[in-house]
Amino acid sequence: MVAILLGKGFEESEALVPADLLRRAGVEVKLAALEGDRVTGGHGMTVLADCTLAEVDLEKLDMLVLPGGLGGVNAIQEDLSAMAFIEQAYARGVWLAAICPALTILANLGYLDRRKAVCYPGMEELMGSAVVEKGASVVVDGHIITGRAAGSAFDFGLRLVDALKGPNAAEEVRNAVHYHC
Repeated sequence: MVAILLGKGFEESEALVPADLLRRAGVEVKLAALEGDRVTGGHGMTVLADCTLAEVDLEKLDMLVLPGGLGGVNAIQEDLSAMAFIEQAYARGVWLAAICPALTILANLGYLDRRKAVCYPGMEELMGSAVVEKGASVVVDGHIITGRAAGSAFDFGLRLVDALKGPNAAEEVRNAVHYHC
């Protein structure tokens, strides 16, 4: 199961495009709100969450996805339960995936130290000792997947599918949505 963590002000495309692509591949995806059942993104779209983070069963979790959006990232970083959940997921070896400024959450926790990663252009100084791959859209290092920005949402989502279901499934979804970039 994949949980996509939504804090108020999240970047809608970075959450919903990967959710859609994963679901097309047959992956169970839960849009998990920090609190409540509705979360408004950074561009004013309100999303009905599937559950709250408190309802996510860490034992069943295969991947935790952190979308960007400065408001959403700040909301996650200010939520002690969310940060503890991220730490527990990392300790269990769950796939962690972050895109755009959400990468700073992983960098601040030290999870990107000496790992290859990508980040939003101009945020390199916030990446700690990560080895930033400039020009890349998505980078995988160990069980961490990083994506550059909203424009990378399809590449990011397809890489999540690949990680969980394999390259054939990712290619099937790519073809089904006619994404040929």
